[in-house]
Amino acid sequence: MPRAVRKSLIEKLQGARGNRLLVAYVTSTRAGHEIQIADDAFRVIYDHLETGRELARNGVDLFIHSNGGSGTVPWRVISLIRQYSKDIAVLVPHHAFSAATLIALGADKIIMHKMGCLGPIDPSVANIFNPPHPLSPGQLAPISVEDVTAFFKLVKEDVGITHEDELVQALIALTEKIHPLAIGNVQRHHNQSRLMARRLLRLHMGKSEEHEIEQLIDNLKSNLFYHGHPINREEAKNDLNLKAEAPTADIESLMWELYRAYEDDLKLKEPFNPVRELELKLGSTPVPGPLTTAQLVQQMQQLAALGVGLPGVTEEQIVKLAAAMIPFVSGGVAAQRKVVLDPILGAYIESAARADVFKTDLRIERSIANLPSGPQDAIKQEVLWQRWEEEK
Repeated sequence: MPRAVRKSLIEKLQGARGNRLLVAYVTSTRAGHEIQIADDAFRVIYDHLETGRELARNGVDLFIHSNGGSGTVPWRVISLIRQYSKDIAVLVPHHAFSAATLIALGADKIIMHKMGCLGPIDPSVANIFNPPHPLSPGQLAPISVEDVTAFFKLVKEDVGITHEDELVQALIALTEKIHPLAIGNVQRHHNQSRLMARRLLRLHMGKSEEHEIEQLIDNLKSNLFYHGHPINREEAKNDLNLKAEAPTADIESLMWELYRAYEDDLKLKEPFNPVRELELKLGSTPVPGPLTTAQLVQQMQQLAALGVGLPGVTEEQIVKLAAAMIPFVSGGVAAQRKVVLDPILGAYIESAARADVFKTDLRIERSIANLPSGPQDAIKQEVLWQRWEEEK
């Protein structure tokens, strides 16, 4: 959707909200191309606050949609905004999960669309010691803080193991599956998440509300909800006692129109499929298809039966040779293997004054994956460049 359309919606929303500065921070929640809240956004948000500092005196509205990200960004963002205004509201049109929920905790008000959802603040974390992902070869499986704490709760409360020696055995069993340093990383992020939530809530809650702060944090750390549970505005207000409220009908309509503009631009309803992108990039012109491993092996076996072969080469070696030949064989024509996609939009930081968009340049390549079941055709993705650009 053109920048002019989004700008008009932002200006209308600012007017309906008492001429407060509105800054939108929207990260892609698109399946296959999710972008997380990250430190690089902090510098871009600063530019928008500086440009809109006069409006910020009336208050700042942060319009946010994200599945989460870095646990340190919320404190930096809210602290920065509070240097421009002591009156902060977070507008939630749809998803504000994990780190986005932490950002909302630092606001004086949380304005939630009827489709708006917050989430528990237990993070899923990964470092080099995490176990391999069983469904994504070459990637590490994230470990949920909630899952680790639930394991020990199961051992002690449901199974009834309380003796120290037995608890040690349970810990040993866990560390046989998960590296101890990966578990330590989980605990570190658990503590960090509580610390961030506490500091953000104290920005607008008094010392007399310390008990309420701790109770709220406990509830958001999955006492009431599991990590994937979407917390709607009624639950946020009534179950968690957050400062959440419904907007007026006009504001709610404008919030959704603006979200829909980002939804269209970021293709949030269209899963990113590298195979489809490869086909679209290559166009509809028929090209000779590469031979499969099975076809190459069959041809080489037929040659061997006619006395034409490779002396001393086993059938297993023939299969590996065939797999290596596939990318270069296409009916006598070298098959096109690599394409560079047009920049993929991944996030927006936008105000009425300017718009910044996060872009990814991606190269897709046909390749062969050597799996236990044998070589299989695969698609390899390579990020060439990621950056923020001002949209003109």
